[in-house]
Amino acid sequence: MADRAKWNIRAEEDPFQKSWMAPETLSFSFSQKSDVWSLGCIILDMASCSFVDATEAMLLRKSTRSSPDGLRGVLRTMEERKVPDAKIFNSLLPLMLQNNPSERITIRDVIHITFVSHNFRSSSTALALHGPMVPLPIIDTLLETNVASILEVMQSFSSRPEVQHRAMKRLLKMPENQLGLPWPMELVEMLVGIMKQHERVPDVQLCACSLLLRTLGHALAQDPAAVVPSDSAITPVLLSVMRSHPEKQELLVLVYGLLAIVASQEPATDELQKAGLFEHILEHLDTFSRNRDICINGLSLLWALLVDAVIVDKAPLEKAPGLIAEVMATYPADVEMAEAGCAVLWLLSLLGEQPGAPGLAGWTLDPRDEARTGPSAGCIEEHQFEEVVVLFLQSIRLCQDRVLLVNNAYRGLASLAEVSELAALQVVMPEEDSSGLTLLQETYQLHRDDPEVVESICVLLAQLASYDDILPELLSSGIEPLVEEIHGRFTSSLELVSDAGRVLRRLEASRRCSEGGQ
Repeated sequence: MADRAKWNIRAEEDPFQKSWMAPETLSFSFSQKSDVWSLGCIILDMASCSFVDATEAMLLRKSTRSSPDGLRGVLRTMEERKVPDAKIFNSLLPLMLQNNPSERITIRDVIHITFVSHNFRSSSTALALHGPMVPLPIIDTLLETNVASILEVMQSFSSRPEVQHRAMKRLLKMPENQLGLPWPMELVEMLVGIMKQHERVPDVQLCACSLLLRTLGHALAQDPAAVVPSDSAITPVLLSVMRSHPEKQELLVLVYGLLAIVASQEPATDELQKAGLFEHILEHLDTFSRNRDICINGLSLLWALLVDAVIVDKAPLEKAPGLIAEVMATYPADVEMAEAGCAVLWLLSLLGEQPGAPGLAGWTLDPRDEARTGPSAGCIEEHQFEEVVVLFLQSIRLCQDRVLLVNNAYRGLASLAEVSELAALQVVMPEEDSSGLTLLQETYQLHRDDPEVVESICVLLAQLASYDDILPELLSSGIEPLVEEIHGRFTSSLELVSDAGRVLRRLEASRRCSEGGQ
């Protein structure tokens, strides 16, 4: 209404209509708060119509502008007569019918109080309104608030997947300073509950997994010792989601990331083995080998599962070396893929060693798995040695400055050389105008001040030097000065001194034998 004169005429002609007007509108002042007052009058009429007639209702609306006593009396009567949802009306109407517009609540507050803060579900009509009939625009209004209110909406509408999806999308858009990270574990467990309740809805699972990764990742970044939800709570849900949506590649990537976090926090390998997770990962590596994210995250999860594992049954991993080799060959110039592949191949080469054998710190192996049926390095069979050696050497050549990559690759080569002279020969024989020994010397020069890398190199040299036929190659390649330098520089490392001394003794014995033969 833009014409004040017309407004005055209309108001005077219809005193009944005028009774619905907010106090400020009588002075030709309008705002959204004025609509809140009028809506409050409508609600008041509907809630009191069973015991207030039309004339009394008009007088009540008018008197409310000047005195709240009449409103309080009607609200008491509602409770005495057990009007449905009387409690919410007692909370809501005094806030909507405030004389001062600045003290009157907003329409968003009305929606929040009605549908979230109170249990507005007592009557069948209210229940229908609260359920699928609540329009999404109202839901969106409720979600345009802070984290606490959004989480309250999610709990109030827990049975509606479209509400959960919208709420989590809103949370994912929030910057970290608004999201209030890290979240307490009760909220994380609430997300897990949502995933379980709406397992068949992929959009809900995508958002829930993304939000979990963000919250758990932030918590672990701030405190590496932070505890994630118990394995018994989150793992079954993640495994079930993975089985329910085997073709949802984006979702698989997120589930892998969450399972890797869980596996890094707790000894969850036994349960995951029984659940067939190894087979699932390998199937995905085979099926989705062109999806880089699945391959990277699948290899990372394999690493997390194997690094502290007690492998009771190696059968599920028999196909792993071949599939990993195919994945690495699919991404020949991908440094991250090479690093992840070398890490898993090294761990696979260790499976079946005696407990206490040289290897990764914290590595535990099943003592029942001692017998070997033919030459093998853990899960890597003899016919796979050549391919795996080539992959290790190619990965080192790809990026020698990545410490984790070269460490795992040289340790993996040492594991293969330990059980196979053919694998050892393949390391030292020239290939593409360069041999593994030349590569090894380059790596040493690049990382000569890193004891961990030097130790990995020395472990491989010790295995190579154990074969008589390889000693001449070691001597002719000029490796002896490098070993002498290691022996002299790293005197504080007993293992390095021991390995280097053993190599030097073998080289000296080979030289004397060669000179004696001449």
